[in-house]
Amino acid sequence: MAEVKDFISYAKKLNNDGDFDDSSEKQASYKEKIRNHKLKVFFRTVAIALFAVFVVAVIYISWRDKEYSEAVITVEATITNGMDSRVISLGDCAVQYSKDGMSCLNSTGQQVWNQTYEMQNPIAHTCKTMMAVGDYNGHHIYVSDTSGSLGTIDTNLPIRDFCVSAQGVVAAVLDGTDVTWIYLYDSTGNTLASFKTTMKDSGYPISISLSPNAELLCVSYLYPEDGALKTSVAFFNFGSVGQNSIDNYASGYDYSDIVVPYVQFMNPGAAFAVSDDRIMFYSGDQKPISQAENLLGEEEVRSVYFSDSYVGLVFANSTEEGDYRLEVFDASGEKILTTFFDIGYSEILFREKDIIIYNEDECIIKDINGRNKYVGKFTTPVRAMIPTNVRSKYMLVTATNIETMNLK
Repeated sequence: MAEVKDFISYAKKLNNDGDFDDSSEKQASYKEKIRNHKLKVFFRTVAIALFAVFVVAVIYISWRDKEYSEAVITVEATITNGMDSRVISLGDCAVQYSKDGMSCLNSTGQQVWNQTYEMQNPIAHTCKTMMAVGDYNGHHIYVSDTSGSLGTIDTNLPIRDFCVSAQGVVAAVLDGTDVTWIYLYDSTGNTLASFKTTMKDSGYPISISLSPNAELLCVSYLYPEDGALKTSVAFFNFGSVGQNSIDNYASGYDYSDIVVPYVQFMNPGAAFAVSDDRIMFYSGDQKPISQAENLLGEEEVRSVYFSDSYVGLVFANSTEEGDYRLEVFDASGEKILTTFFDIGYSEILFREKDIIIYNEDECIIKDINGRNKYVGKFTTPVRAMIPTNVRSKYMLVTATNIETMNLK
């Protein structure tokens, strides 16, 4: 027994010294296997994720860059409209308006609502799904959205210009006896703010625009200075920031020897103005600052189109590249595209990263890189072409029908 005890004691000593125990080596080998397994799982996961991203990117690029060769047109409903009526898009609906009233039609041709009135020269302005129709030199402005009428504004003074925000707030330039007034109304006709302008003090307001959220108003004033014309582009803040300023004035910029007949908000934090020789961009949702200017030379701007993200200027073109030239700027004022086309256009729309150019007989759809995605003719004259929530599907309004055009 003594010998056995001595042998066990000797074995334990050797075990402590590591001579006869390889457990530490086994433990190290086990940890190495675990680490290698984790690395394999990690790299396998990364490979699968990269492959999935690649597949999604290929599908997206294929969808984004897809070209269409034909259009299938389906008649949805028969409609009637007068020869003097005009058609504009309002959200995913079409609104017909004339001297006698207006009506809203959905994509299936059903009448969503109608409004009667009497006007000599109806003018319509829209913002998102909001619409305002007023009569130049008249006293009434009718405010509606895609659901129906929201109210009528009685200005009491002759209307010279007006605009509407996505909230239904309307800004109107009104002709007083000795002064010109700018009023802000809610959609039901309540006065929210007003201030007067005179040619001597601030100039005559020749263009106005409300931001979509109705917090900012941009006004282009024209006035004489030392025998020449001068334009001032002013911004007014009707939010909390502008409450302590005189007439809610936020910021402004003067331009000598040029006329700025067009100002417009693209979104709550970006606006632009077009003069006879340049386009100016402004940024900021409280006190807008001048961000960029692009000189246009001596060419005349034929038309101006815009969206939340882009501004397009159309010029006549006399080269073999096309009869018209479209220059596109982003909201920061950077020119991102110059493209050419030949058709006599009646409307140009920006829809996400697509550019839709059409007249009553034909249309061209380009991407933001200027590549033609679809070129085709309509079977019957089209009064309005309205994008839907499906990229390849459009609502067409003709003199007699509501149609759907599916691109293939």
